[in-house]
Amino acid sequence: MSYNRIKQLNEINMPINYKAIIANNVGKYYRLGIKEQDEGSLLKSVISFIRSPLRNYRTYKSLYNFKDIKSEADLERRNVLRALHDVSFEVDSGEVVGFIGHNGAGKSTLLKILCRITDPTFGRVEIRGRISSLLEVGTGFHPELTGRENVYLNGTILGMRKNEIDDRFDEIVEFSGIEKFIETPVKRYSSGMRVRLAFSVAAHLEPEILIVDEVLAVGDIEFQRKCLNKMKEFGGRGRTVLFVSHNMQAITRLCSRVIVLEHGQIVDDGPAEKVVAAYLTSQSGSMAVRQWDRAGEAPGNEVAGLVSISIKNNSGHITEAHDIREPMTVEMQFIVKEPGHVFMPNFHFIDAQGIEAFSTLDIDPKWRNKPRPAGRYSSIVKIPGNLMAEGLYSIRSTLITVNPIKVICNIQNSVSFTVVDSLEGNSARGDFGGRMGGVLRPKLEWETRYEDTLDWPQAEGNGN
Repeated sequence: MSYNRIKQLNEINMPINYKAIIANNVGKYYRLGIKEQDEGSLLKSVISFIRSPLRNYRTYKSLYNFKDIKSEADLERRNVLRALHDVSFEVDSGEVVGFIGHNGAGKSTLLKILCRITDPTFGRVEIRGRISSLLEVGTGFHPELTGRENVYLNGTILGMRKNEIDDRFDEIVEFSGIEKFIETPVKRYSSGMRVRLAFSVAAHLEPEILIVDEVLAVGDIEFQRKCLNKMKEFGGRGRTVLFVSHNMQAITRLCSRVIVLEHGQIVDDGPAEKVVAAYLTSQSGSMAVRQWDRAGEAPGNEVAGLVSISIKNNSGHITEAHDIREPMTVEMQFIVKEPGHVFMPNFHFIDAQGIEAFSTLDIDPKWRNKPRPAGRYSSIVKIPGNLMAEGLYSIRSTLITVNPIKVICNIQNSVSFTVVDSLEGNSARGDFGGRMGGVLRPKLEWETRYEDTLDWPQAEGNGN
């Protein structure tokens, strides 16, 4: 492994705040499958067999030599896949950073480079501190060894002494929840059991940097909750966590910062709520505001036409990401061309599964059941905080007249937004880190009464 490509720093006296990871212009190329030649005759096959050692050596060298790649056109011509290109970022100690992106974006390749499983083709990575990683189910486990033996094997690989592993062994086994099977060979474990033990080992052997890929999706909901809480606790102790997941709820609850990879390059890097909202919006193809500047292009008819639909936060700014605890507003602007009609703007809130969470109609008493004169109107509805569950939502925006009811326009997926929850703050989640179902999540009042007694209460209405 080339020292100038991946450099591991393990100073004992590290400062309190330091750069745990520095990646500069990291790139990774792979040669795709090389087609075998059909020799066409016995003589050519014999000659090819004699020459094969030299040819195989040259082929092997070409797999790791990319000096022939001079331009973008060379990539396809030379049958080369560019998994990563010009990736640069820094991670401070104690940061919990999420990596998101579609399948094939380069997330796992980047983590393998950071874990020193593979070399970058070019660029430089500096890592300060000991790394523990969980990239695939059962990573680093020997199938013929028992769970106990694999705990000690993994600890040794991470540089732990036997007495250090002894001190943490009981805690590791208890967290994994597989005490009954700790003396069983790992080859007999289910994928969920291997993930449980592997994560428990990675999280309890006190590395400075913990790297976790999507493997947590294999575990059950309760174990995922334990893992997320453990990683949050891990980051709170000044350790660094890199987390790859397609679960945006887990990303926003755990990470303070998110990096988006697309086609092997970083396309966004910033606060988790903002970046995840922008990513989900880009995937859904919608946005937090729609506006029609020309009357001829605006949805509507000769009676009325839309001007804009927008979603704003509590400060009045248009944004796709909304804290679950904060109120938000949805506004419909429209122009009444023909006076004398009674209008009823309305919104329908649809979640990512296509379920309608709720709908709301304009019941402002100022214009309720009253004909409107020609002019421009803004109908605004305020959605209170702690109402909608976290996730991506779209809005179907409809403008109708009543008496009789006629649809002026009905815009599917007119705008979209993301509700973000976290383990911090005063929301309905409280201290619970697992998945909460439903499309609504109201924060309701609870009351707890206490009596200093161990007497069992008598049933109410008991006449005896």
